[in-house]
Amino acid sequence: MNEIYQKSKVWLRKIFVSLVVPLLIVLFVAAYFVQAIAVTILPGEKGVFWSRFFGGTQVNNIYSEGMKFILPWDKIYVYNVRIQEISSELDVLTRRGLQVNVWLSVRYNPDPRMVGVLHQKVGPDYPNTVIMPEIESVIRETVGTMEAEEVYNEGREVLNEALGKAIEQIAQRYIVVDDVLIRKLELPPVVADAIQTKIKEKQLVEAHEHIAERRRVDGQGIRDYNDIIAKSLADDKILKWHGIQAIKAFAESDNAKNFIIGVGENGIPIILNPEPGEKK
Repeated sequence: MNEIYQKSKVWLRKIFVSLVVPLLIVLFVAAYFVQAIAVTILPGEKGVFWSRFFGGTQVNNIYSEGMKFILPWDKIYVYNVRIQEISSELDVLTRRGLQVNVWLSVRYNPDPRMVGVLHQKVGPDYPNTVIMPEIESVIRETVGTMEAEEVYNEGREVLNEALGKAIEQIAQRYIVVDDVLIRKLELPPVVADAIQTKIKEKQLVEAHEHIAERRRVDGQGIRDYNDIIAKSLADDKILKWHGIQAIKAFAESDNAKNFIIGVGENGIPIILNPEPGEKK
């Protein structure tokens, strides 16, 4: 009985060894073909079909979400058509060779209707072959025409205007650029500090000029006012009028006061201009 058991064991071992290698080969081939013939397109993705023997890229044959089965010698290239983001940091030079650091972020997605043409004309690496080179070229060209003070004061506005043209150029390559964000625009600290100091000094000068102009206008107003009074009153009544105005202002003030008012021989209040010999 033991001998039969041993023989059976040896026979099973030989059968197992002879079956393992073919079984592994079958599993490997099956896995390869399943991966080659079954393609999963996830939400937010589009598939571009490529046929080895029937015309290559089928630009009008765009696959939507789901499981797709193809022949093992064909292929489906999957593209993410959701809005994506790519960031970049670059150093550019102003007109006088001053270095400016720019941090930017680009939001984009391929045109879902044109991914077939995009794949055929550009390829999957389109962010690095089309989007960033186009945008970086526009930034370098724009900053290269500006002075440091222009970059500091209006750099973002000028760049945003120039980037609008770059976005139009990129759109011709079947790519939709949602937005280009200039996250940071920095000059060397020494230059930035010098520009800030210059701006503060300019604002201070303008403030002083405004004060001087205000005083000039106030002085002119007082002169005009006095001229009007002088023309409307006779010479002997001008002093009386000024005296009355002074008493009125004194009476309307919030300060406590006790005063006695008399009138001199010439009609002028004696508290303002008493004449010699007048009785108090």
